[in-house]
Parts: sequence; C-alpha cells; structure tokens
Amino acid sequence: MTSTQSQGTALVTGASSGIGAVYAQRLAARGFDLLLVARDLQRLEEAASQLRAKHGVQVEVLKADLTQKEDVLKLEQRLRSDSSINLLLNNAGVAADGLLANADTDQLERLIQLNVTTVTRLASAAAASFAKAGRGTIINIASVVALFPERFNATYSASKAYVLSLTQSLNAELDGTGVKVQAVLPGVTRTEIWERSGIDATQIPADMVMEAGEMVDAALSGLDQGELITIPSLPNLSEWESYVAARHAMAPNLSRSQAAARYK
Repeated sequence: MTSTQSQGTALVTGASSGIGAVYAQRLAARGFDLLLVARDLQRLEEAASQLRAKHGVQVEVLKADLTQKEDVLKLEQRLRSDSSINLLLNNAGVAADGLLANADTDQLERLIQLNVTTVTRLASAAAASFAKAGRGTIINIASVVALFPERFNATYSASKAYVLSLTQSLNAELDGTGVKVQAVLPGVTRTEIWERSGIDATQIPADMVMEAGEMVDAALSGLDQGELITIPSLPNLSEWESYVAARHAMAPNLSRSQAAARYK
C-alpha cells in the first residue's frame, strides 16, 4: 500500500473525527500513507478523499467496530501481516458519565473492551511486527485522569491508567528493538467524545479545554523529542520528572520480607 516517497503506513483508530482525524491530517502532511479505521464509513471516505487530494498519499479506509472482537481480530491480523505499517495510533476510545454504583455495567463493559482490551491486542500485534522489522512507532492515547482519577469517574479513569501503565511496561519490553513508544495524556480536548458520553462540555471552564489541533501538534512535538509520556498542557516538565523520581524512590521498598513498622 506504500507510496513511492512514503514514510510508511500509519494505522489510525477512531479516525473519523476529533483527535484521530487531526492525527490523520498531520501524519499525511508528514508523508505517511494511512489506514483509517472507524465505524462511520461515510466520514472516513470523505476524509480520505481530502487527504489524498491535499497530500498525495495513499489512504485506505476500514469500517470496524472495535468493541466487537471479530473486527479487532481482523485489524490485529492486518498489523501482523502488513509490513508497510510502521505506526500504530491507538486512539479509539469512549468515556462514560456518572458514578460506578449507578452505572450501566453493559456500557462499562463496552468501554473496557474498547479502551483496554482493543488497545492491548493492537499494541501486542504492532509490537511483534515492529520489533521483528526493527522499526516502528506505537502511540497510545491515554488521559491526564490516569494521574488524577478522583477528578473523573472510576471506569474511564481506570481504563486510562491502564493505558499509561501498558505503555510504560511495553517501552521497557521493547528496549533495544528500534521501536518507539509514546503515551499521550491530554486534558479536556474539544471533541465529540463528551456529547457521546452524555457529558455537557459547556460546563467545563474554557481555560481547561484545548483544541484538538493544538493537542495533536504538541503530542507530535513530544514524539519528535523522544518523550515516552507527553502531557500537552503541563507547563513545567520538572513536575512530571519529580513524579517519576518519587515513584522510583519508592521502588526498593515496595516488596520486602517484612511489613513496615507502622503495621506492627
């Protein structure tokens, strides 16, 4: 599928709107051919036509519901078999409103399928394929609620904490393989996810809401700078570095032969 002067093929999930659609534009501008995946085939085809005309790249669209295992398996197999794919953007995801105690648990199960299980399966397939080729990039879209779960509902926050942890562990596993890994932790970003989850985004203070274009541009800048974790709205990188340092300082004491004195 790769064009003559292509940077390779980027597989983008959740590509029909919001963050995924902006990533598709930015990656096409960088010379990537695209495999765009989402449920809304009409929007995908419209976007593909525009991207081909503007950037001269090849764009394939694939209608898939990534809450359905059979669709995930097809995409997973494509990642394992198509050597032209060298970038995976795990972007597709949903949010949910309300308290866990009052939640529609079937809805939460679908959230977990998309935000956790699908992300894991696709990252696994990409890691195997990319490591074998000795190159490639895996970008997982998490959220700042992974760092501050008390600010949002339990299931969504937990799903994004999983994505953060998965990315950190995967990065360690892929060390020395030539594969780059990044987790992006946006704050509130102006996309359709809020309306779809029943959340009134107009009630969120305007100075907390970032436009999707600015978010993606910051995330790609972080990728270019070699960041494992990119938090687009965080002004002082030293705050994240202190967070990481505190975690590593605890590490030697997290598993010991005896309980801490305060428990005796």
